[in-house]
Amino acid sequence: MILTREVAELKRPEDVVRVRQVARALALQAGFGLVDQTKIVTAVSELGRNALIHGGGGTATLEVIEEGIRRGLRIVFRDEGPGIADVERALQDGYTTSGGLGIGLGGARRLMNEFEISSSPGKGTTVTIARWK
Repeated sequence: MILTREVAELKRPEDVVRVRQVARALALQAGFGLVDQTKIVTAVSELGRNALIHGGGGTATLEVIEEGIRRGLRIVFRDEGPGIADVERALQDGYTTSGGLGIGLGGARRLMNEFEISSSPGKGTTVTIARWK
């Protein structure tokens, strides 16, 4: 069940900052402690920047969710950019197409309890992450 939903555009660098702020507020609302809030915000920052830089912009949908007795936060990033030709390779630490450290996607995956990516060349990318209390 979705308890709270926020949708944010990712068109400018300041939009990534806003999505981070919304993620922190929703994580607090969901009852996450400071360590989990930091993990969530770090993953959101990385994936938001990826959608902006590599995907040419997109959206982030943030939801406080409840499944049975579990409460969590799910964030879905969507872009209509060029897509990722080799998702498995992109998830490997050290792989980069932008000259960075190449730990972004894999790092975001490690910070969250759930991580799913769907991408194909020319059709954009969707990344869904979730963290549970």
